[in-house]
Amino acid sequence: MSEPYMTELASPIGPIGMVIAGEALEVLDFIDDEGRFDDLVARRYPEGIRRSTSDSSGIADRIAAYLGGQLDAIEDIPTRPSGTAFQQSVWQCLRTIPCGATISYAELATRVGNPRASRAVGQANGRNPIAIVHPCHRVIGADGTLTGYGGGISRKEWLLSHEGSLLGI
Repeated sequence: MSEPYMTELASPIGPIGMVIAGEALEVLDFIDDEGRFDDLVARRYPEGIRRSTSDSSGIADRIAAYLGGQLDAIEDIPTRPSGTAFQQSVWQCLRTIPCGATISYAELATRVGNPRASRAVGQANGRNPIAIVHPCHRVIGADGTLTGYGGGISRKEWLLSHEGSLLGI
């Protein structure tokens, strides 16, 4: 596996930071979000990580393409998030929500095999270290309201609008 590095990308919804190692995305979050990105990186790499202005994996280009309207550009980006087995199952399930669709937390809990675990699913969703690619923004309240998003509700709304989602279930 190649040495991990951090790179940044300007976007219509604010600066995005990414950690890439071995051609897989390990962290993606908004840099200006009250230190959340820094916390995610520090948990994964407590001794620090090198910064790079280039991305040999091409992942940053694919994120930029998605943000520019090529919505399928992120579908098969390899990821390697760090988390518990339950969190991993939730994050992988997020990738099965089609672009342009939304589901409720209860539906997500059902899809991961534990229909009574809506709160636990919500917590795992909130700890998702790979925003956009593990599309936690596609999970909304049972009544169709936009609820919780680590990057802020306005970003969640932008992403859903960008994807052409109908805000309802």
